[in-house]
Amino acid sequence: MDKVVIIIPARYGSKRLPGKPLLKLGTKTIIQHVYENASASKFADRVIVATDDRRIEQEVRRFGGECRMTPAGIRSGSDRIAYAARDVHGDIIMNLQGDEPFLKPAVFDRGLKRAIADRDIPVVTLAAKIRTPGELDNPNIVKVVFDADGYALYFSRFPVPFVRDDAGELVKSINGHYRHIGIYIFRRGTLLEFVRMKQSRLERMEKLEQLRLLENGYRIAVAVTGNPPAGIDTPEDLARARALFSKERKVS
Repeated sequence: MDKVVIIIPARYGSKRLPGKPLLKLGTKTIIQHVYENASASKFADRVIVATDDRRIEQEVRRFGGECRMTPAGIRSGSDRIAYAARDVHGDIIMNLQGDEPFLKPAVFDRGLKRAIADRDIPVVTLAAKIRTPGELDNPNIVKVVFDADGYALYFSRFPVPFVRDDAGELVKSINGHYRHIGIYIFRRGTLLEFVRMKQSRLERMEKLEQLRLLENGYRIAVAVTGNPPAGIDTPEDLARARALFSKERKVS
């Protein structure tokens, strides 16, 4: 059985929402919510937070989690998890973003299950159907297009596929659009190869690291799953997340 390690990259210096991992939903920080969700996975053998900030490290230690310090100048989340995984044994390394507190194991375990079942797949990621025109037009929500076998063709901040002929048809076609859920499940060797690659042209243009893999000929399998709330990138997202969290608490 493959050994699965979930690594959560967590930066303090977000431009749009500084200190994001340490902001709270209810009585717990965002990073604690993410860590606890990761720890509840059916497949995870180990969960680690990879950070560049001692304040985040202290918080993870406080709630009993495992944390590793990484250099501040690392260029992407996947580069950060690769650094943290250098001396960690794991056949499958999952990058679980530290700003996805609503992403439950029932969602990301679907991707892990596919990665475990097929060792020929170098990378697995997740997608969910886009529900509204607003999501389709939002550049902070990344869109993914995949082929008939479920492998990614392209990722973009632009509303792809573009419906050319009729703006009204665009609304009708929402069911044919998918948003990317920013989880990457790597075979260990692929992760280490990935971080040695130079940043690619499309990656620099779209600011999407997964395009580096596509431009270098790697296949990314896309597992379609349920539609969790989007992650937290902006102050508006944080307000929405807190309102949703309060609503969920009342329901439960």
